[in-house]
Amino acid sequence: MAIEYREWREGDDLTLLEIWGGPETEQARQFRGALTVSSAGTDGTPWRRCIVAEDVIDGVGIPVAAGAVYEASLHPERLWTYIEVARDHRRAGIGATLLTMLRREVGQAPSGVTRLRAKVQPGTPGAAFAEVFGLAPIQRSRLVVVEPGALKLPVFPAKNDGGGLANDENAGSDVVMDLATGSVELTDVVGRYYTSIHGWDSPGVLSVGQVQKLFLDDLTGAHGALVLRAEPGSAFGAGVSPSKKGRIRAFAVSYAEAAQDPTADASAQGAKATDVFVGHEPALEADDAAAAVRDLLSLLAYQHPVMLELDDSMTALRAAVEPLLETGKARQAGAETLIVSD
Repeated sequence: MAIEYREWREGDDLTLLEIWGGPETEQARQFRGALTVSSAGTDGTPWRRCIVAEDVIDGVGIPVAAGAVYEASLHPERLWTYIEVARDHRRAGIGATLLTMLRREVGQAPSGVTRLRAKVQPGTPGAAFAEVFGLAPIQRSRLVVVEPGALKLPVFPAKNDGGGLANDENAGSDVVMDLATGSVELTDVVGRYYTSIHGWDSPGVLSVGQVQKLFLDDLTGAHGALVLRAEPGSAFGAGVSPSKKGRIRAFAVSYAEAAQDPTADASAQGAKATDVFVGHEPALEADDAAAAVRDLLSLLAYQHPVMLELDDSMTALRAAVEPLLETGKARQAGAETLIVSD
């Protein structure tokens, strides 16, 4: 076996897909698209280096592996890297050579960033390769489906009708509200929450436009938002209806129907889960944040299952969801994802 290395060329993707076959993991499916022509980062595209390994047989090179390293506008403190080797060419040092070559290339990154990160699935060859070459986990992420009725509904105080009388019919109407995804108030809290849970890999300074594009734009599939507010207060004392809404304590943005868990039995899946992004006001105390998230999640999953991404850094959401996983009222959909870094 004679292996030679070269820059990525147009058409390599089609050849490699024939050699590799279908993706072995969700990470492979996601990152195969990162394998493309190298870029100097001067034409508006991110800086990228992509190298192909060819097995030369009778003077003809057949691509069998490829690796890429590239800058990211979001989470700019590390470079993404991805390497894939054909099954019948593994354990021959090809992946190690590609990683060594890519590490040499990072010195040319305009940002000056040299640290690498990647996504792997525990127990796979990719995870074992990352461990051998000094890429250790910095975050764990799971997709979790919360079953209908998994959480007890919160009890809201009766709403004051403005005449000093309590009205049970509208209890909670001044704290649980629909909100347009284009709301400036929503955009602000979503952006600050995302930054607060990514101290382990900073996203940098997020503009209003970036937050909209990432989480709330129509192109993301976002089609609704529900917020849980603090109880509104009145400047004129008890018995007088407040003129201002309470600030947002927790939020949930819903997206298109989530993909079904491929490992689950079809008869057990029932209704498709709605994909939601759940978070809270970062300034809340830990107990208050956990309570707010739990109350909002109970409303979301009252009659229909919801699917959400649960990172280990989401402490308030973990406080609500992990007990449900332990009791079978929620289930993990698919395998965990580890983000590893050097």
